[in-house]
Amino acid sequence: MSAAREEILRRVRAATAGSPPADPVVREYRRAGGGAPVELFAERVADYRAEILLTAPGAVKVRAAIERALAAHGAVRIGVPPGLPPEWRPATVDVVEDDGLSPRELDALDGVVTGCTVGIAETGTIVLAAGPAEGRRALTLVPDLHVCVVREEQIVELVPEAFAALAAYSRRPLTFVSGPSATSDIELSRVEGVHGPRRLVVVIA
Repeated sequence: MSAAREEILRRVRAATAGSPPADPVVREYRRAGGGAPVELFAERVADYRAEILLTAPGAVKVRAAIERALAAHGAVRIGVPPGLPPEWRPATVDVVEDDGLSPRELDALDGVVTGCTVGIAETGTIVLAAGPAEGRRALTLVPDLHVCVVREEQIVELVPEAFAALAAYSRRPLTFVSGPSATSDIELSRVEGVHGPRRLVVVIA
């Protein structure tokens, strides 16, 4: 396979040798927003059937919102990444820190609480970059409930702004979350929870 690949690339290089450089790509799309990204973000996230909890900034307010979300879904045992801020950790449930939990152990959790790296208002998308407050991908894909904290300063309006903010994380696995996990068959029957959590609660601080 390697020899065949190298031969194909050799032929491509030989065929294109001496060709004039391609014209630069004209990028006329907007690269910076100018609206109210928090309101737009909340609206788009809600369009995906996710739940929105708006709260004032501050650890006490954020933790209270997390505890309300967990109580509303009957969660009593939740997982958290090792780097989740201690002041966000709910005091009303059993908290299990993910130190390499097995898939079976993750599945036994009622939910997970994490932070995020970026929120994109234009698409209602949350980006997880496997940071200390987000943890590994399995932690947010296996449990059935995901409560994600998004701080106002993490929200950008446009996708190009998000990719600029994510440039420093290019070597990390990035997970783009747009609402609860859902898929549809050829008859457009929606099924939730196939590829991730069926329930997504976004706490916007």
